[in-house]
This record gives sequence, structure tokens and C-alpha cells, in this order.
Amino acid sequence: MAFQRKKKFKIHRRIEERVDFFDGLPDDIVTCILAKLSSSASSPSDFVNILVTCKRLNRLGLHPLVLSKACSKVFDIKAEKWSDSAHRFLKECVNSGNAEASYTLGMIRFYCLQNPGSGASLMAKAAMKSHAPALYSLAVIQFNGSGGSKSDKDLRAGVALCARAAFLGHIDALRELGHCLQDGYGTRQNVAEGRRLLVQANARELAAGLRSPVWMSNYYRRCLSPPVPVGCSLLSDFGCIVPERELHPANRFLKEWFESGRGAVGEKLRLCAHGGCGRPETRPHEFRRCSVCGKVNYCSRGCQALDWKLRHKAECNPGERWLEEDGADVDGGGGEMAGVEDGENVLFE
Repeated sequence: MAFQRKKKFKIHRRIEERVDFFDGLPDDIVTCILAKLSSSASSPSDFVNILVTCKRLNRLGLHPLVLSKACSKVFDIKAEKWSDSAHRFLKECVNSGNAEASYTLGMIRFYCLQNPGSGASLMAKAAMKSHAPALYSLAVIQFNGSGGSKSDKDLRAGVALCARAAFLGHIDALRELGHCLQDGYGTRQNVAEGRRLLVQANARELAAGLRSPVWMSNYYRRCLSPPVPVGCSLLSDFGCIVPERELHPANRFLKEWFESGRGAVGEKLRLCAHGGCGRPETRPHEFRRCSVCGKVNYCSRGCQALDWKLRHKAECNPGERWLEEDGADVDGGGGEMAGVEDGENVLFE
């Protein structure tokens, strides 16, 4: 009898030694830890794995503080996996005050779900929190009059939004503003200031490329062998090859949405020819086309300049101009973009 009691006591001690002290942590501490994890997640699965671990982590993981700190990687949802639950999750993050969620859901609603009013409102909500991509996207909408008619274009508002995003260091906004100043598009022409902004955009792009994991992982191989293109060759004319910039989850979603066929581009509507954009036209002849070949269309001068260096420079050939049957693209359409000069989008002249 005494032996059995002694055996039960030992088993009880072993059970006590295996007690999980996580249950003793206050909710406030766990919430702060989860907020840090959501702000540094590298993919949506990192955050989802937390939610499915246990009921307590699921409850605390959906705390407004945790959702408000979630980074853009958490919202990198594949277009093929888009569902009502994903939509609800993004709305919860928006209601928690997450600017990245407001921008991502705004882009999806504006371009994919055919709800431009709600999409623009969400992007404006993010822009009011100085979210640079949201400011730039609103600038593109103003330049094109997206979601409305041609008369809804507001070039001055587009330049103002672009300037704000450029001040916050947004590379595409810097490039767009530089071209606007060079061309006098929506603002007074100032070629010297425009060139300075283009140089600054390329300098920022080079700095971002040097910090990217792709560049670091190939550093020693490049040192021991001749340069091999690893992606974007924006500066290749001067012997410098930088990795292609990682797409924002919103742009990647748009690209996958229309390429996969989940969203059909309407009749006579076109996608921006720059592969890293994904924006579609919201009305016929909204985007402007290349003035040389007339075969590609761009939502902005920034996208045109990028695509020129990446791809279109080698493909663009003047030939028989592409015309719409009704001729609207020439007389009353989106207009044309002048070809990009070779030295217009490089770091050094």
C-alpha cells in the first residue's frame, strides 16, 4: 500500500514538472509578443500558424492591437485563394486601424471587385496616415480619372499626391514626379528639377537593391565570375545590375487576379504593360500608349520608364500604328506617351 502511494506521488511530481507556464502569462504580455510577430511576419502562413495553435492564441491573435501592427507580408494573399474569409480578415484589420490593410483592400475593391467608390475611400484612409503607396495609387487614379470619365482627370491633384508620396521616399512617386516636371504635365515645367528627381529615384532603387536578399546571396558569385543578370537591369548600361524590386502584395494580387482569369478585363479594356503594376483600365482608352510602336499601354509615366528599361526598349519598333476601329484612341482617348530617352532613367549621365 505504501509502495503504491509512493509511486502515485512520483507520477504526480512528474506531471507538475511538465506544466506549461504559458498559461500563467498575462494576456497583455502575450498580446505584445503577438503584435511583434505580426509586424515581422514573412508570409500569411506565419500569422495563420499562430491562430491555429490554440484557442487562446486565436483569441489574442485577433486582438485589435495585433491586427493593427500586421505588416504587408501578412496580406500577401494569393488571388486563387481569395475568399469571403480573407475579405473579412482584411476588413477586421482595416477596422483595427491598419494602413497596409486599408491600402491592400482598397486596391482589390477598386480594380478587382468593381467597387471604385469603396476602394478609393479605403486608399484615402491609408493616405491620411501617410501611407506612401496609397498616396501614389491615388495620384495614378487622379492622373487617369480612373473609375470615372475622362473629365474626372485632375492633374494638379495627381501631382500634389505624387509630391507627398515622393517626400515619403516612394521610388515610383519620385520617378513619376520627375517625369511630370520634365514634361510640364500637371505642373510648371522644370527640366533640371525633374532630372534631379529621376537621379534620386534611381539612387534609392540602387540602395534598395543592394540591401535585398537576392543581391546578398549572389554577392560572392558575382565577385568571382562575370556579372550575371539577376533581375532588373535598370542600371545595366553603366555596368551595374540590381535585383528586381519585390512587388507589393496589392500589385501582385492584381497581376495574379487578371492573369489567372478570376477577373476578366472588360471589352476594349487593357492592362498596364509594366509587369509589376497589374492595374487595368476602368474605361476604354484610359491609359496612354507608346508613341513609337503604339502597341503597349501604361497607367503612368513611371510604369512606362520602368518597362522601357526592363523590356520594351528591346521590343519597340516603329511600324504600322495600331488604331482602334472608331479612332477614339487617337482623337479622344488616353493619349500617347513620348518614348523614353536612353539617359532619362539612369543614375549617371
